[in-house]
Amino acid sequence: MAPLRTALLQGPGGTPGSVAESLAVLAEAAGRAAGQGARLLVTSELFLTGYAPGGHWARLAEAAGGPAEQQVARIAARHRIGIVYGSPERDGEDVFNTARFIGPDGTPLAAYRKAHLFGTFERDAFTPGADPVVQAELDGIRVGLLICYDVEFPEAVRAHALAGTELLAVPTALMRPYEFVAHTLVPARAFENGLHIAYANRCGPEGGYDFAGLSCLAGPDGVVRARGGAGADLLVADADPAANRAARAETPYLTDRRPELYGCLAAPTAPPSARRTAP
Repeated sequence: MAPLRTALLQGPGGTPGSVAESLAVLAEAAGRAAGQGARLLVTSELFLTGYAPGGHWARLAEAAGGPAEQQVARIAARHRIGIVYGSPERDGEDVFNTARFIGPDGTPLAAYRKAHLFGTFERDAFTPGADPVVQAELDGIRVGLLICYDVEFPEAVRAHALAGTELLAVPTALMRPYEFVAHTLVPARAFENGLHIAYANRCGPEGGYDFAGLSCLAGPDGVVRARGGAGADLLVADADPAANRAARAETPYLTDRRPELYGCLAAPTAPPSARRTAP
């Protein structure tokens, strides 16, 4: 199976609150990514609206299949590239922080609602999602979806690895001073699960936040194939499923697991401290 050439769009998108501007940025990036042979473009968390659109997430949220999604589908089909992008989604009275996956022919393939909401500002604005694993196939490669803070939970990424995800696309809004997440934690998650992680972050100041950039495509051996800096960028690198198989054979965490020992991980509170015995 051929590697999946993957592009990560790092940047602020358009002006916060302007979906039209963000769509224009997306269309330009999709054309550049496709011109470099990419078959998948991953954008940042809440890319279409901005992460801090003056508290107007609810006003800007659209239902699945709304006008913005239709425009993204047209961009994907025009450039023959799959697109994973972040936007707020309205479903009845609820608003979700959602990542949508549109196929290269413009067909909606998957939608994931962020399960682990970060901080009171997200918890006040959004309803948490309830589906731990959302996937779809592109060119024979299984692509999974998480959003930002989700990837910092080992259980969330391990669930994807056990479900067969080969490339985990993670739209992100990582702020300073948490750069260690991009530098250390994301490559470690890729390594311990034997999969690729496409971590596409925002960058620069926005609404009182300072986003760190540092987007990366981390490989299953823990080696970063592409890394962004502090400014806007379009990164392109290959996610090779053969590398996943090689990494899992070399470091067989998945097959050496002992699930019968891990029941306490599903408990609502931390397990009691392990009892120390004298040597």
